Amino acid sequence: MLSQTAEYALRAVLYLAEQPHGRPVRVDEIGDALGIPANYLSKTLNALVRSRVLASLRGPHGGFRLAVAAEDVSLMQVVAPFDDIAARRHCLLGNPQCSDHQGCAAHHAWKHTSEQVERFFRSTTIADIRRRPSARKSTKNAKPTTTRTRRTA
Repeated sequence: MLSQTAEYALRAVLYLAEQPHGRPVRVDEIGDALGIPANYLSKTLNALVRSRVLASLRGPHGGFRLAVAAEDVSLMQVVAPFDDIAARRHCLLGNPQCSDHQGCAAHHAWKHTSEQVERFFRSTTIADIRRRPSARKSTKNAKPTTTRTRRTA
């Protein structure tokens, strides 16, 4: 559903949200912890700095941290620099014209589902995900997926 870049962004932001007292974390530490190549991750994190989800600090005690509280960061804000969730509402059957007035066989069911997905990304925060019991386990032990199509920012 998400590009690999957007998935990496979510995993990295969740990892940063777990740090005590907003401790800045170096990109190599995040990459090692999550199994993400540091060069690739660095570009992803810098895009999140430009979109004001993360802040970066230079120097020996520098790194990346959340720019705002986890309660104020929606999943949509994290993935938006890499994926346009709302624009994914295209015809599942590949029809160039597919609308409420001229829908394909899957249009109405898919429209409802895609609206729910978009609502989830807009209304769910990083803090919401962190509160779920399996969140800590999944970000600490997650390894990169190999079946996804890579799309860079």
